[in-house]
Amino acid sequence: MKKSINIGAVPAAWPLKEKLQAIKKAGFEAVELNLAEEGFLSLTSSQEEILAVRQQVNQAGLEIASLLAGGFWRHPLTSSDQTTRSQGENLLKKAIEICSWLGTEALLVVPGVVGPEPQTGLVTGYDEAYQRSQECLRRAAAFAEKSRVYLCVENVWNRFLLSPLEMKRYVEEIGSPYVQVYFDVGNVLLFGFPEMWIRILGKLIRRIHLKDFKTGVGTGYGFCTLLEGDVNWPEVLKALQEVGYDSYLTAEVGPYRYYPETVLLHTSTSMDRIMGR
Repeated sequence: MKKSINIGAVPAAWPLKEKLQAIKKAGFEAVELNLAEEGFLSLTSSQEEILAVRQQVNQAGLEIASLLAGGFWRHPLTSSDQTTRSQGENLLKKAIEICSWLGTEALLVVPGVVGPEPQTGLVTGYDEAYQRSQECLRRAAAFAEKSRVYLCVENVWNRFLLSPLEMKRYVEEIGSPYVQVYFDVGNVLLFGFPEMWIRILGKLIRRIHLKDFKTGVGTGYGFCTLLEGDVNWPEVLKALQEVGYDSYLTAEVGPYRYYPETVLLHTSTSMDRIMGR
């Protein structure tokens, strides 16, 4: 397994070269990039600009583990509004294209949201979310396969796909080898056990996010630095080894308020212990 970190761990104001150098210096082998509405990597970036980003990452001695497209929260594939849903599908197709330019095979996909939609005032039911998002991912799967990019559905706090059995069924029903799972260890701790999810999802897992969480807090404030929370890391590693996972482990943490680069060192050291290095 390779040690990776999301680029959001370093301050947004830092130049890209400085971010990458700090990540490499801390001992990481790869980085997960974020696709935003503006900045060095956005939906309006040209192919030439994206290829330049890829070159900078390679020159820093890093690999691109995956691409995170955050726009699926604003344009959910589950939306009751056809226009919003179409915007989500357009985002999906563009993100696939950007993945291929970056040379990474994995696109993190938030499949949708169950409940009220702030932008439209509409409500998406659970059953509707299941059907609509599957339809969208089926349509995108052919383009993803042609581009050799895996659509990796992540388990997030969206009140959707709340058990490993459901997640497994959801992905298998789509029926494409290019739709798999991006499993987030910390996101399930409030209502489940990550080691169980890993063993059930097995070979469907294409990428892993590492986060820790304090169950006694029980809200978003419960997310914490690795080894500080309640994740049973020895059991998680054992489960990953059992299912034969051998790809990137990507930490998803934010920068500290002061001396922000320190989070890279703390996270790198914690991951070495988790990985048995």
